[in-house]
Amino acid sequence: MNNPFSAYPPPTALILVAIMPCQRDLEIARVLGWYRIPLKSAPKVIAVDYLAFYQTAAFSHAERWRINYIAPVYGHELVLRRELLRDEPNHPRANEEYYKIQIGPLQRLPQAILADTWRRLTFLYTTGELLCRATRLQDLALNGEERALVWQSLRERASLSIPYATNPLPLRLSELDPATLAFLGFLDVP
Repeated sequence: MNNPFSAYPPPTALILVAIMPCQRDLEIARVLGWYRIPLKSAPKVIAVDYLAFYQTAAFSHAERWRINYIAPVYGHELVLRRELLRDEPNHPRANEEYYKIQIGPLQRLPQAILADTWRRLTFLYTTGELLCRATRLQDLALNGEERALVWQSLRERASLSIPYATNPLPLRLSELDPATLAFLGFLDVP
């Protein structure tokens, strides 16, 4: 997560700002290279170039209500929640479908994008150009012609089938240290 942000997304990159609800989910994204979105509350199109992660009030005072990280998107698939979080087999939503979005390494933004007055957020589409200039969440909002172009791009992407791709650098859970496995909830992994 401490990578220098050497490759800003291109100006035309389509970015989905998504909620990062807690530190455990941030570690799953960082270590295992995936992020989950419940199918029933997912945005219409998840075939984007990057995810930007909005950290909620569950994070420390210095890390909450901001976007600190983005990650390139490699692909996605539908899976049951119980397949994603094996340590929660009896969770009330264990049998619900989730998008498992395969992502690349988290890249820290050179400057956090702060929530300012916008604290509650579900999903927000934006572009690489707006992300590069933003200092506040409001700066990510699409306006006018830009909005029309992004919605056209979203409609085109929705009609395409984008195959699920695995992380190009596969990581075996058995290669992780026991403390990380315990934190992520994979205690039953040999």
